[in-house]
Amino acid sequence: MRNISYSQAVNEAIHEAMMADNSVICYGLGTTDPRAIFGTTSGLVDRFGSERVFDMPTSENAMTGIGVGAAIAGSKVLMTHQRLDFFLLAMDQLVNSAAKWHYMFGSQTNVPITIRLIVGRGWGQGPTHSQNLQSWFAHIPGLKVIIPTSAADAKGMLFEAIFDPDPVVMIEHRWLHNSIGDVPSGRHSTPLGKAKVVQEGRDVTVVALSYLVVEALRAGSTLSANGVSAEIIDLRSANPIDWPTIQSSVRKTGRLVVADTGFKTCSIASEVIARASLDCFASLKAAPQRVAMPDVPEPTSFGLTKGFHADASDICKAVSKALNLETEIEIPCSNDSSLHDVPGDWFKGPF
Repeated sequence: MRNISYSQAVNEAIHEAMMADNSVICYGLGTTDPRAIFGTTSGLVDRFGSERVFDMPTSENAMTGIGVGAAIAGSKVLMTHQRLDFFLLAMDQLVNSAAKWHYMFGSQTNVPITIRLIVGRGWGQGPTHSQNLQSWFAHIPGLKVIIPTSAADAKGMLFEAIFDPDPVVMIEHRWLHNSIGDVPSGRHSTPLGKAKVVQEGRDVTVVALSYLVVEALRAGSTLSANGVSAEIIDLRSANPIDWPTIQSSVRKTGRLVVADTGFKTCSIASEVIARASLDCFASLKAAPQRVAMPDVPEPTSFGLTKGFHADASDICKAVSKALNLETEIEIPCSNDSSLHDVPGDWFKGPF
């Protein structure tokens, strides 16, 4: 184990995969750029050559179609789009080709393509550069959707995704790229479709995904100081979802709060609450609570985005409601009002 950043962990996963199999190719906008997509593709072209690692013109639909074709032909494709929003131009290639191919051809062939999509917020990205649309992708049969939060999971899940026979969408929150964690050296693989209990508790289950796992852990400290024991689950995968882990926790605590970086309506949070209500209705002591983005486009200005996104304080409020507390548990304010591109001075993230 070493302490390295999320972006370094992604870089290690790609190196390990390309060393393990010569059929792995890596490309996308900015792959060979000096900034190397937040450092995640640094050193790849020098080590593996321009035939396996290369940049692409700004044509999302075309580059995705090329990747799908190459995967069908036998390559293991890793493609990166620096903004999920721009990838929407290629949804036809993903939804109507990659996701359907295995089924339409009677399981005789696969499409081993992994697509990295980066999401996030800050510095006035506005409505078209800030969307967390994981529920779109999770809705499509034939697609696997992973959302690693920790550096170790970023390395292990990406390595596993590259060698998965089916198409995988990996969603990375840019605020996590410079976060530091313990990561195994050498080849490291983490099974897809498994949630992780990152904090055990007895009073309420908090299921979170992406960057909101960080906020859930921050909320957990405040809840603990106020006598509330929260069990926090990092969902890690939006399709498939690890229902047994969620069900086991909800049956233990009897209460559920779900925190999602996407819009509230038809979100992953909505699906988790619906399924938990169906499967664990007899165990629930209170109505489940949902923490997610408001159903409006994200504004651009600092004044309007300030306080727009869900954070630890919203999770504490939702837990207070689930516990039917007379007085809401409030998290101590530690955010610097002058900061816009990071959640607070307590957080180490990309600038």
